[in-house]
Amino acid sequence: MTGHIYRDVILEQHVRLFRGAMGAEFLFMDDNARLHRADIVDECLQSEDITRMDWPAYSPDLNPIEHVSDMLGRRIAARQPPPTCLPELRRALLDEWCNIPQDQIDNLILSMPRRCKACIASPGRHTPY
Repeated sequence: MTGHIYRDVILEQHVRLFRGAMGAEFLFMDDNARLHRADIVDECLQSEDITRMDWPAYSPDLNPIEHVSDMLGRRIAARQPPPTCLPELRRALLDEWCNIPQDQIDNLILSMPRRCKACIASPGRHTPY
């Protein structure tokens, strides 16, 4: 993915619209991936008046979607028999995505203040969660 694709597909088609629905209190969270920090991305966020959350280096585990992705990966790895082709993998991903309990996702989101505090308390080092 490039900064242009990220802007056109993610920011323009999803983030901008979601920010409009959320209003002034919207805070955008991405990570420090090079494409997320491209000038074209910064310009787009500024032009849309989207505030980006400060993101500490080496802290991708703060993002709840990383944990959801991990849950999904573990569910796929545990399938018997495992998917053997792309169509099977696609079906398995969709099935497992639907089977992740919503309360697990809600708990991840609700844990964000605690996770952020722990990260701030130990800048860049191991966090105890």
